[in-house]
Amino acid sequence: MPPREFAARRRGLMQQMDGGIAIIPTNPHHARNRDTEFPFRPDSDFQYLTGFAEPEAVAVLIPGRPQGEYVLFCRERDPAKETWTGRRAGLEGARATFGADDAFPITDLDDIMPGLLENRGKVFYSLGAHGEFDQRVLGWVNSLRGKVRAGIHVPSEFVDLGHLLHDLRLFKSAAEMKVMRRAADISAQAHCRAMRVCRPGMWEYEIEAELRHEFIRHGARLPAYEPIVGGGANGCILHYVDNNARLNDGDLLLIDAGCELDCYAADITRTFPVNGHFSPQQRALYEIVLDAQHAAIDKVRPGNHWNEPHEAAVEVLTAGLRRLGILKGKLKQLIDEGAYRPMYMHRTGHWLGMDVHDVGEYKLGDAWRVFEPGMVTTVEPGLYIAAGTPGVDKQWWDIGIRIEDNVLVTRRGHEITTGGVPKSVAEVEALMAGT
Repeated sequence: MPPREFAARRRGLMQQMDGGIAIIPTNPHHARNRDTEFPFRPDSDFQYLTGFAEPEAVAVLIPGRPQGEYVLFCRERDPAKETWTGRRAGLEGARATFGADDAFPITDLDDIMPGLLENRGKVFYSLGAHGEFDQRVLGWVNSLRGKVRAGIHVPSEFVDLGHLLHDLRLFKSAAEMKVMRRAADISAQAHCRAMRVCRPGMWEYEIEAELRHEFIRHGARLPAYEPIVGGGANGCILHYVDNNARLNDGDLLLIDAGCELDCYAADITRTFPVNGHFSPQQRALYEIVLDAQHAAIDKVRPGNHWNEPHEAAVEVLTAGLRRLGILKGKLKQLIDEGAYRPMYMHRTGHWLGMDVHDVGEYKLGDAWRVFEPGMVTTVEPGLYIAAGTPGVDKQWWDIGIRIEDNVLVTRRGHEITTGGVPKSVAEVEALMAGT
């Protein structure tokens, strides 16, 4: 991502701040066990504004500050420590490479921040996102109260930074979409790889290994979330991540997996038969879900509101279940009563970006938000008929199906960025057969 992209984002945020000061810390390191840590991943808001991927850093935006509006606190260069834990940008790198107007050692944060807060009426900060850091911010403000008699003005208002910043993040730039399309392509290749190698008798974790291999070989070091690889009855568990069961002949395999590339996520789900051929029951339910997805995607276009894809999917799913005799009654009444919910218990999508379930409001006031160009959503209807579902014949039990794609809202409609993975019955069976 070019430095000018981050500079433009900072300008866009500061233009909405009406003065004040914004404080954005990154994530800390998290211990995994004893002397090991989880892989470091920057806070998404911090990364969005800075592109600075090191821990122990805080960005401060101060519109109108004569000495410079963007201040970055970070670690200093330390050759001895860098020998053990890797290179650091240091203060000079923070300015030269990452565009900071001023850079200070992170160890000086408590000494310098009260002065930066002086005479600023508002503090833009995400209270609650970083619990321990909250106390430091409050401490800096309280330390200024003793200087009131000296004519120092203390910030009188805290404003949720996310209210402004997350609306900016909802609309993806051309540079962001370039990265997201690449993440989608890598993830699509991984799903195709999984379909090609899948055979009865394999283990779910073997398929997960194929996914992760494809991610890493293309430069995406981590998945965007823990992959879901659920065979048979496990496909009916929405967030199943054990991935430790044997794949049986005659079962379906549901894979929900996407890579993260440069802190941007892809999110794809495909469901396919372990042995390469759908049974009549599997095919009947699968085609209902696929029709529901087509209907939902068709509703993703400027001017339509957020809930229209969900409404379209629910209607197709309910009609399909009614046609198979799984649900009985009048279509409208079944929808109004939510008769489908024991088998379809989630929404049809979510915003996608730096976070898998990305930031951005779904309603403005009491009204569903209207789609606008630059937004990216997932579309993921499903059906999950667990064994013992009341009133459902055993022939349908333990069939879990979800089909998910990533969809960009464009000026004229939409673009499916994850179309590289087949999803029609014929296409899936052909890929698995190697034809």
